[in-house]
Amino acid sequence: MFRYYMFNKPKGCVTAKRDSLSKTVMDYFPEDIREELHPAGRLDKDTEGFLLITDDGSLTFHLMRPEHHVAKTYFFYAIGELTEERIRSIERGVNMAGRDIPALPAKIRLLWKGVITEITEYLPDSKRERLLKYPAQKVFSGEITIEEGKNHQVKKMLRAIGCCVVYLKRTDIGGVPLDEKLPSGEYRELTEEELTILRR
Repeated sequence: MFRYYMFNKPKGCVTAKRDSLSKTVMDYFPEDIREELHPAGRLDKDTEGFLLITDDGSLTFHLMRPEHHVAKTYFFYAIGELTEERIRSIERGVNMAGRDIPALPAKIRLLWKGVITEITEYLPDSKRERLLKYPAQKVFSGEITIEEGKNHQVKKMLRAIGCCVVYLKRTDIGGVPLDEKLPSGEYRELTEEELTILRR
């Protein structure tokens, strides 16, 4: 029997089986099952949220292949402004630095607008003091859904339209939302219904 866990990844740990320098996502699991499991995909060290942990290699392959177009949704805070023109750029497929082909078209929506002093608790520890030197900086929160998972993809897409992501959290994989009652750093088994959705 394969095992499937929804893990609410905290920031500060790396998505790897083992790492000599940093805590890994697998360190949150008991030693007796840790070696048999693997993360299905990855989240950056400073990115939080839904990470599937399993021992089912075929499901991992299905979820990660770009031609399968498995949607992944992220909540974010970013410095800058999300104009209608910039939204259209994301929805068409924006050109990212270091890539010869544009990103696949994505869905993005604005949730909130404010200034950087209103999101102090979400700023990276290493950049907080520097960022707060400009207290009137415009920031916004949004939600973006992508169907591919290149390295630093969301950050690069937002950078391509002149915005800088300062907080990122994955909230949904393939139509399965992160359980809002699941604390950061904790995990639970997927339900049969959630598993059926992921296998579609």
